[in-house]
Amino acid sequence: MTVSIGQRVIGGGRPAYVIAEIGLNHNGDVELAKRLIDVAADAGAQAVKFQKRTPELATPAHMRDVPRETPWGTMTYLDYRRRVEFDREQYIEVSDHAVLRGLQWFASPWDEPSVAFLEDLGVAAHKVASACLTDHGLLRALRDTGKTVILSTGMSTTEQIDAAIEVLGTDRLLLMHATSTYPMEPEEANLRMIPSLRDRYPGVPVGYSGHERGLQVSLAAVALGAVAVERHVTLDRTMWGSDHAASLEPAGLQHLVRDIRVIEAALGDGVKRVYEGELAPMAKLRRVTT
Repeated sequence: MTVSIGQRVIGGGRPAYVIAEIGLNHNGDVELAKRLIDVAADAGAQAVKFQKRTPELATPAHMRDVPRETPWGTMTYLDYRRRVEFDREQYIEVSDHAVLRGLQWFASPWDEPSVAFLEDLGVAAHKVASACLTDHGLLRALRDTGKTVILSTGMSTTEQIDAAIEVLGTDRLLLMHATSTYPMEPEEANLRMIPSLRDRYPGVPVGYSGHERGLQVSLAAVALGAVAVERHVTLDRTMWGSDHAASLEPAGLQHLVRDIRVIEAALGDGVKRVYEGELAPMAKLRRVTT
């Protein structure tokens, strides 16, 4: 079970693909976004991910006029969405920085015009946010790009996932088990869904998108076979914004990638053998050798 993003193949026993989600943690600041890209590259991640919205389309009607306290003063939720959205020139600047740091980059488009926007910029893949899994018009637009689609499955029923996959197909699909609580408590992780999704959709690689505090749940997901891991990244979890509290700081992302690689080495291949390091203890301790 493999899928390709650009020249990189994911699954099939290869090292887990680590996605550092910047999302909106840049707070509309290009220089902050570049610093977060540097954090991802320095930690050994393979990709960074953003979010792309057309605010007038992607903001639910009942939320548009709701007041929101922001670092720029009180504004409507719609104006806040406009304030933190990167335009084309800003996206070119941050995407160029990602490529220069050796990272693939893509985003979660929340509406169909955003798909065209990202395609024009040459993204490596597309990510479907859990909130958009039931938007079949968006899914069709993503399918028609011919690029790999990464589908998060939080806040969704099995029937809704089935319907989304019916639209997207399975040829260029990476499923991500997720629970859309920010931050998520361990008892809501339900990591056994990783093998369950693998069994339900044969041939589709399955990863994990996490919103928990700490590293343990994401590391357990790798031990259960997740071929990709996505975590939000921030410079400081106390920064203003909705996702910072469920994000990893730079040291946390470094430790995550390090420990994923340790776990992958420790998993081995399932073939029983006597290792060279066991020979001396065996000679010393084993009385019966047959």
